[in-house]
Amino acid sequence: MSTHKYMLKTNDKYGRLKEKVAIVTGSSSGIGKAIALRFGQEGARVVVAARRIALCEQTVAQIREQGGEALAIQTDVADERQVERLISETVTRYGRLDILVNNAGIGGGSRVADTSTEAFDQVLNVNLRGTFFCCRAGFRQMKQQGGGVIINMSSVAGVQAWAGTGTYSASKHGIMALTKSLADEGRQYNIKVSAICPGAVADELVDASPTDIERSEKIDPFDVAEAAIYLSTLGKHAVVHQIVIDRAGADW
Repeated sequence: MSTHKYMLKTNDKYGRLKEKVAIVTGSSSGIGKAIALRFGQEGARVVVAARRIALCEQTVAQIREQGGEALAIQTDVADERQVERLISETVTRYGRLDILVNNAGIGGGSRVADTSTEAFDQVLNVNLRGTFFCCRAGFRQMKQQGGGVIINMSSVAGVQAWAGTGTYSASKHGIMALTKSLADEGRQYNIKVSAICPGAVADELVDASPTDIERSEKIDPFDVAEAAIYLSTLGKHAVVHQIVIDRAGADW
């Protein structure tokens, strides 16, 4: 089992998400895995969704080792039918969907003049189109059941842009627009929609030791996970539209 500082050594849960049903896409590794692990610790029933089913099962095993409840569903978010199946199988298993974290995404692209159409399409299909599919399916379920929380993983590149980030930034800026629009549409249905915008995250530190984390100059993925928990546990009358998490000393 991981020796990360946030891992529990007992089966006790903090319980802030007790009995909540949460889907986390892209949770076979990196930020998504950190969120799934912390959600499990907080008592949520976690659906681990990603393309690499073997790694999904590893995340599920870690959640269960900590006394949590989890289920793996292989999902490519760029495939509309797979996303619809993800939502329907979750509801069939657990009866509802309280929290949806749209974290699945890829990097890519280069300077605009050097970016191929294929590379542009691939990044937009996964990052923006995939987030759209998940938002649409999750929103429909939450509307039907009377509310929920949707968290979209954007990036500092979704609120800024630099040379060489054109394709990736376009996808993440699109996620910000989608988030803001859906938040407005969800207000009357008690559906909160927010975005997290992290900077450079040390994805490989999900299963690292505290010593390794201290050596890294990148953001601890579990710090991003704490932001997801915060957004998921806000009071009824509070909403946070976006959270930007950047490296200490980063040049804006």
